Amino acid sequence: MLDDVRVSFFLAVRATKRGGIGRLFMNIFIIALVLTNMIFLPSIIAGSIAIFNQQNIDYLTSDIVIEPRENDMYIENLDELMPALNRIPGVVRASAWYESPASIQLEEESVTIGITAIDPRDEQEVTKFHEVMKEGNYLGSGDMDSIILGRLVAGEKDKTGDFYPSLGGAEVGDTVIVDYSNGVVREYRIKGIFNTKSWTADYMAIVTWDEMNSVLGYENNVADKVLVKTYRNDVNVDAVRRNILEFGIGEDVKTWEESLPDAVTESVESFNIINQISVAGSLLIAVVLIFIMTTIRAFNNRKQIGILKAIGIKKSVIINSYVIQVIFLCLIGSLLGFLMLEMMTAYFTAYPMEFPDGDVIPIVDYKALVENTVLLFVSSAIAGYIPAWRITRENILDAMRGV
Repeated sequence: MLDDVRVSFFLAVRATKRGGIGRLFMNIFIIALVLTNMIFLPSIIAGSIAIFNQQNIDYLTSDIVIEPRENDMYIENLDELMPALNRIPGVVRASAWYESPASIQLEEESVTIGITAIDPRDEQEVTKFHEVMKEGNYLGSGDMDSIILGRLVAGEKDKTGDFYPSLGGAEVGDTVIVDYSNGVVREYRIKGIFNTKSWTADYMAIVTWDEMNSVLGYENNVADKVLVKTYRNDVNVDAVRRNILEFGIGEDVKTWEESLPDAVTESVESFNIINQISVAGSLLIAVVLIFIMTTIRAFNNRKQIGILKAIGIKKSVIINSYVIQVIFLCLIGSLLGFLMLEMMTAYFTAYPMEFPDGDVIPIVDYKALVENTVLLFVSSAIAGYIPAWRITRENILDAMRGV
């Protein structure tokens, strides 16, 4: 048994040397490209999903979001709820959002959206709007006649570049007229324009909680939702969610993942299906290429195979020599593929790809990398075995004559 393996290995080494350096390098390079293709596209998709999730956490939900109970429009009794939330272990800060429908007008342009009221001091500990001011400044606690707009609300002077209805290129310092749904009309100076690169967050307009109180004409004590920031590096978000429920908070408490709309979850599943199709396609390409390469090599070596059989070399030894050649190509090709993948990942980590939704950094799933590499080896071994098995079944004389 061991002798057969040694002979197979010897024949494989001899055949590899006779094949030429150029052909050997080309085969290795093809396998490296196949492996890189199997991993790199899924890593880009994983990076895009991670950007989307991080944008939701940073600007729309924070780590935990509390929404009204079923059949309720608002979260009530904020004067009791907010101090209670801020005392719960694991909570950094809670911030309430209240939204009022309104139309915003700038000269001839207008948009109808919800105006979101926040407490700027709380919000700076919960979301990151204050870190992404494209122009101007973030809101201060005492601001009463100011508003900050997302870049998609401000828009561009050339409206062909706008994805949503916009104010046609509003700038910091412009005065907009806001007509609230309760009939109150206010003039606001645009204090800042933020750019989160989130399609949802960038279509928001924000005023202070005190300003909204003046619009409503009373001290508002309800919210559409409450965002909760946790010590994510030290505690589990789900554990903090359970703490909130144990403290008797009866509202609908969700982690950021649980708050994702079903459409988003389904989109992520669709991306996973695309990943699987991409991997299966790459594997199929690898199998076909190796099958063709092995078939051509075995066909060209028919006379040699016939001679080997004539001098008593077992068919299994000859077949195993071809399988060893394929495994050798996969091993070196995989190592080269890993190297190319690491170089590409390092490059795009230093220089992220600028997508409309954000700067995407590839995220390599090393578990999937190992699984796909094993699949590549198994598939390639089968693709190398079949043509060698077919050629060795020929009659010795026919093989030696090459007919």
